[in-house]
Amino acid sequence: VGQLIFGIVKRVEKGNVFIDLGMPDKGTIDEAVILKDNLIPKEVIRSGDRLRGYLSHVQSETRGPQLYITRKAPEFLVELFKLEVPEVGQGLIEILGAARDPGLRAKISVKSNDPKLDAIGACVGMRGSRVQSVSNELAGERIDIIPWDEDPAKFVINAMSPAEVISIVVDETSKTMDIAVAEEQLSQAIGRGGQNVRLASELTGWNLNVMSKEEADEKNSQEEEETAKKFQNELNVDNDVAKILAEEGFSTIDEIALCDIGELREINGFDNELVDELRKRAVDEYERKQEEIDSKNSLSNISELTDVHITMLKNNDILTIDDLADLSIDELLDIIDIPSKKAGDMIMQARESWFEDEK
Repeated sequence: VGQLIFGIVKRVEKGNVFIDLGMPDKGTIDEAVILKDNLIPKEVIRSGDRLRGYLSHVQSETRGPQLYITRKAPEFLVELFKLEVPEVGQGLIEILGAARDPGLRAKISVKSNDPKLDAIGACVGMRGSRVQSVSNELAGERIDIIPWDEDPAKFVINAMSPAEVISIVVDETSKTMDIAVAEEQLSQAIGRGGQNVRLASELTGWNLNVMSKEEADEKNSQEEEETAKKFQNELNVDNDVAKILAEEGFSTIDEIALCDIGELREINGFDNELVDELRKRAVDEYERKQEEIDSKNSLSNISELTDVHITMLKNNDILTIDDLADLSIDELLDIIDIPSKKAGDMIMQARESWFEDEK
């Protein structure tokens, strides 16, 4: 599994393709199958064609093991590049990811382990010979070769090629990026049917929202206004101070409470006295919220638990309601001696917050 398989098409039945592997020796497997759903769409295949595929899995059947091949998987694209680009096999170049719209378009991310070696140039080949060979094997699939970058924002900007990114806003909590491009490049950035942004999202692992510069400016302005109002209420400061905090990129009280105080002192218009007071108010509000969270997460909120039960749970590192919610009934019964139904009720009560979060 994971290898390239090469053979000659023996027959096509109901859209499924059977491959002769050319291994007639007794005791070997001489046939593999590509199911219709694992073929490149609109690909014309006839008996006698030479065909490659990626061995996805082996299934035990009454007549013996059956090899299943795919031509749609991103791994197939990666293996073809390993075949065409010797530097990949030698470890000089790494292919770190791939995303495909089979038969139409694909993106791969590459990284050079040799500073003198151009990873993209090596994968493209002389006059595009290497990438063209791979494309021909994939029914003319267009392939974008993207330089990998350890900075997620830079990697996403690269992955959005050929569209040029004007600005990018990263939300690590939701693993989302808002990408702004020029109005005239908006359709190119999104791609036909959302193809370009979808492939870039799959390649990078980030949820990408593409918009025009005007839309991005409007959204940022609205978010800054909402954040400023929140700071006014929670920190009891005037609109000007709250607006500056929002414009500097602070979005929560936690960030103000936990950031390096030097970062606050560098803000234009903020003197040391103002910074110290802001920091104090932010820390007080942060600690108040933490106490509120800790109080809600206390085991004493589970009505059926006695003080003895709580002590026994804590001796087994079950310190909060969240810890209790992660237990199975059997695991809880191993710690405290109670009826099984009662244990189930306790765990369900502990898990109520899960359902509230989903709602």
